[in-house]
Amino acid sequence: MDIGKSFTYAFDDEKWVQKLAIGGLLMLATVIPVVNIFTGLVILGYSLRVLQNVAEGAEQPLPEWDDWAGDWVKGLMMALAYLIYSIPIILVSGFSWAASAIWGYSAYSDPGVAEVFPRVCLTGVSCLAGLWGLAVAVVFPAAMIKYAEEGEFGGFFRFGEIFRFIGDNFGNYIVAVLLIIVAQFVAGFGVILCAIGVFFTYFWSSLVCSHLLGQVKAEARPAMAAATYGDLVEGDLPSDEEASDDA
Repeated sequence: MDIGKSFTYAFDDEKWVQKLAIGGLLMLATVIPVVNIFTGLVILGYSLRVLQNVAEGAEQPLPEWDDWAGDWVKGLMMALAYLIYSIPIILVSGFSWAASAIWGYSAYSDPGVAEVFPRVCLTGVSCLAGLWGLAVAVVFPAAMIKYAEEGEFGGFFRFGEIFRFIGDNFGNYIVAVLLIIVAQFVAGFGVILCAIGVFFTYFWSSLVCSHLLGQVKAEARPAMAAATYGDLVEGDLPSDEEASDDA
């Protein structure tokens, strides 16, 4: 993987100022209620197009901002899939909130009730939610790659293929996931640029994430092709002796 390229490729595009400016302004608009339903999803869809371009080996991966409707639909699919992935966390959070309210009321009426046991239960539930969130953070990027490749919503939930992809490309994949965290952390420093700058750096970080995942997918293809060719050579092509006899 070319890690450095993922952090700098956006600036190699001839129109990088224009493309990043549009993305940053869309990211800024996500703070506006209702409007963010459109802008946020467009950004997600655009990042998927970047991922696909990198996976296909495009020399300039940043696409034009010329498919807003298509990007919005792709972003919507990604958001819905992530919401489904997060259902256990939502349920656990709701349980924690309800349990806290009930135990809080019990403690008010009888202080001896809300002691160690309720706190231990809530801590355990919170840990489970955290572990699930970690699992989603690890698996969902691979699901994004699958969806970008197929363009079908069901791609997000083909878990057998998703886990196989992660296992077959484990080294590159884990490096990419860790670097995504690094990119998002670095983007936070954009607040130094008059606060508004953080929206542009967060958009840049989404482009970094897309490039990293695109590289994982791109580097997975040659390995598969090589394996197929190797099988052909060993099993189907005639040996040198057989070729000589035929001659």
